[in-house]
Amino acid sequence: MASTEASLPRSAAGDHNPWLIAIVVSLATFMEVLDTTIANVSLRHIAGGLGASQDEATWILTSYLISNAIILPVSGWLATLIGRKKFYMICVALFTGSSFMCALSPNLATMIFFRVLQGIGGGGLAPTEQSIFADTFPPAERAKAFAFYGVTVIVAPAIGPLLGGWLTDSFSWHWIFLINLPVGCAALTLIWLLVDEPQAVKDDTAQFRRNFIPDWLGFILVASTFGCLQVVLDKFQEDDGFSSNFIVAFFIVFVCSAIALVWWEFQHPQPVFDVRLFKVGSFGAANVVMLLVGFTLFSTTQLIPQFAQNLLQYDALAAGQTLALGGLAAAAMMPFAGVAAGKLPPKLLVGCGLLCTGLALMHTSNLNGDIGFFDLSMTRVYQSLSLPFLFVSLTTAGYVGIPPDRNNEASAIINLSRNLGGSIGVATATTMLAWRIQFHHERIGEQVSTIGGRGQQLTQHGLAAAQQIVNGQAQVLSYLDIFYAFGIMALCVTPIAFFLKTPPPGEAHGH
Repeated sequence: MASTEASLPRSAAGDHNPWLIAIVVSLATFMEVLDTTIANVSLRHIAGGLGASQDEATWILTSYLISNAIILPVSGWLATLIGRKKFYMICVALFTGSSFMCALSPNLATMIFFRVLQGIGGGGLAPTEQSIFADTFPPAERAKAFAFYGVTVIVAPAIGPLLGGWLTDSFSWHWIFLINLPVGCAALTLIWLLVDEPQAVKDDTAQFRRNFIPDWLGFILVASTFGCLQVVLDKFQEDDGFSSNFIVAFFIVFVCSAIALVWWEFQHPQPVFDVRLFKVGSFGAANVVMLLVGFTLFSTTQLIPQFAQNLLQYDALAAGQTLALGGLAAAAMMPFAGVAAGKLPPKLLVGCGLLCTGLALMHTSNLNGDIGFFDLSMTRVYQSLSLPFLFVSLTTAGYVGIPPDRNNEASAIINLSRNLGGSIGVATATTMLAWRIQFHHERIGEQVSTIGGRGQQLTQHGLAAAQQIVNGQAQVLSYLDIFYAFGIMALCVTPIAFFLKTPPPGEAHGH
């Protein structure tokens, strides 16, 4: 390994096999990505245990996503300032400790507080792992390494609801958080023992500290921009949209913060959020598409089990199992995606991937309230088949034109786009669902009332039964509306793929 270390001065492998290091650092990231969806199918149980309403309990999901989104764009900056290995270990320790405290939370406020801390700890894991992979593997092996990372990012959200459902049904909802304790402790120990902090990385940290120019205003603007955006998305429908002073106030702060963030970070010599990278066309296009990938991946990961529980009366485990086949399909396709990304231009793979995603989501809009388990699972498989091609190709194209010394920041922003897309997707789906249920309920209810008024034959029992049918049909139609709308959105974004650039011959994935 000595020769490998000499040729790769920033390698985190030291005297160990690089693939061993890949497995070690992926353990914590897999656990973190899992937590973005593991609570979805258990939300009703958690709400009941904490004495919260279903609407209030959605903060358990969104609080994690937004704190994650705030820390992601500054994670590259923090890793360089603190030291890569030390920063990664702090993130794992914070994530693991706050997971334990989530399980012990006596009420909703405490739960949300520790979910925020959990999101902060988890936010630094994925970008740091990408940085470690890029430095530890030689160019010839780097494509395989990023495909391995892709399995972590794409499969974990699919396993989350399945594992969450099994733990909730077999034990209690507390175990969806307690399970992180042994995994986190094992990851922390293995990172400490096996992951190396090479001298070249230490030198980078030392130089960064010598020339350090704090960008605290940039950090505050990042937090206020993404924090206020999430509040607006999550509470828009609940608080009557822009007729609410609360929503208007947060929206104004979001817009002002976003404008100020772009203006300020363009001028700062050491920005926490390097917006100048968006001047590179391929990077900007890759982030737009990655936003949509996160949007559809995380929102449908919540919608499909929710559909199974609310309308098909599945328990939490069975609802989670509806996503399992899709996760297996994505994992199976990842090696093919790695090979294809090395031979075909990203614009072709991403364009075809978006087209397939749009058609798959539109196909899902043909569901009905009598659908069986297998058919419901297959809708997820159709959605999952193109995900690996999208992910690997976007990772490849996103770095084209980016200077090598900015790869950490580029990685952080691409991860931010995926997670922020998920956050927006979940909030949009939740808001649309409430709107469409109200719309369909009124429309179908009018038809039932007309029939009852003409016949004058409906008994009290008949009215109750009719009302139940109206409620069920309104919900089914609302879910289908959302899948159809998201499918159309994927098709509309497809032309952006033409802005993606192909890496020069011999250039590695992610570099």
